[in-house]
Amino acid sequence: MSKQVVVVRKGEGEPINVMGARLNFLCGADKTEHAWSLMEAVLPKDSGPPPHDHPWDEAYYVIEGEVRFEVNGRVELVKAGDFIYAPGGTVHAFQGTSEQPARMLIFDAPAHAESFFRELEREIQEMPRDLAKAPEIGARHQVRFAKR
Repeated sequence: MSKQVVVVRKGEGEPINVMGARLNFLCGADKTEHAWSLMEAVLPKDSGPPPHDHPWDEAYYVIEGEVRFEVNGRVELVKAGDFIYAPGGTVHAFQGTSEQPARMLIFDAPAHAESFFRELEREIQEMPRDLAKAPEIGARHQVRFAKR
């Protein structure tokens, strides 16, 4: 497979729902030879992943609203126009905090997050009942959830 030109118009992309958040794949791993991927996340208030880490880098740019990040134990309120970078191995978590759903771009390099999110969407259908499946799914994709 080779790298491909990608044009995604507003409202296009491939949306999936993952544990209360909506992800829209803008540029999938298959288009970049798995070098990186880009997705838009829509986070309702209080939705987002618990503390976790993985070997790939992630960067976040908040487009609308506010998102509470916890990065290596440090808490940051990230607002529209703000950027945050979490190198691979960084324990991090985030949750939407604004009354209207927050929107942010998530960039991962190399691209690994997409397959993890797709499996979460398939396997976790009913919250909180199915949440117990998340650590096992994470382990298959090199995602480790931190113990609280």
